[in-house]
Amino acid sequence: MEGNLRWSLVTAVAPIAWGTNYFVTHEHLPAGFPLWGGVLRALPAGLLLLAVRRRRPHGSWWWKSLLLGALNTSVFFTLIYVSAQLLPTSLAAMIMATSPVVLMLLAWLLTAERPGAGALAGAAIGIGGACLMLLTAAARIDFLGVFASVGAMLLSSVGYILAKRWAGEVDVLASTSWQLTFGGLLLVPPALLVEGPPPALGSEGLIAFAYVTVVATAVAFAAWFAGLKHLPAGTVGLLGLLNPVTGVLLGTLAAGDSLTVRQLLGIALVLVGLLLGQPRLRPRRILSWSRLRSST
Repeated sequence: MEGNLRWSLVTAVAPIAWGTNYFVTHEHLPAGFPLWGGVLRALPAGLLLLAVRRRRPHGSWWWKSLLLGALNTSVFFTLIYVSAQLLPTSLAAMIMATSPVVLMLLAWLLTAERPGAGALAGAAIGIGGACLMLLTAAARIDFLGVFASVGAMLLSSVGYILAKRWAGEVDVLASTSWQLTFGGLLLVPPALLVEGPPPALGSEGLIAFAYVTVVATAVAFAAWFAGLKHLPAGTVGLLGLLNPVTGVLLGTLAAGDSLTVRQLLGIALVLVGLLLGQPRLRPRRILSWSRLRSST
């Protein structure tokens, strides 16, 4: 139980960091460079982790790193940008909030990890809370934006489950460094063709990119994949709901507004869902008593 709690706390670093990423990107980074933004976010983060771990891909991990880098980084970053441009932030976030259920189903299909009743109940309550928290007045729906957002959610979910399935083959820092490096490299050619040279950055932009690279990418992705390795996929997916919670809280603090009753209720439901979705283990005392009885 203590081990699960520890890995849940480690994993929670990722969605909280990602929840701050939108604000930093929106306020301090140049607009109109989504492809270069992905390159400058993923590639330095991958090289940083590679310098820490100093291990190159081997065997099948050349193509696995390329595939995971595309699913979890390059294609995901691009689709997320498109959806952010075409959809209200609340609608895009609500679509992404359904990922815990998708992760549970994919884990069941690909890794034979059957979700329990607590995980399913936690997902239903947590997703309901996220929708309540993010729900705003009706706005025009761009179906290309919906397609991009759903595609980002589905493709990244597949990438996460594949990463979980292959997690026992190499250590987390190594596989994360390879994914981010390959994902960043895949974006360089389209960035040059579509957006031209990389954007000029002042001191503010460099500091913002340093935060996005180190905290919201290198540290966050390493924590996320560590959680996928040690926790059920449904638990990790539910922890991802801390992303919109962080975004709402940070946005409220930045705007100086008070949280509404609806938002507070939504946050409370998300937290209840997270608690229900935590894996249940028998207390150590009961285990010890069972072993004592079996030995006698």
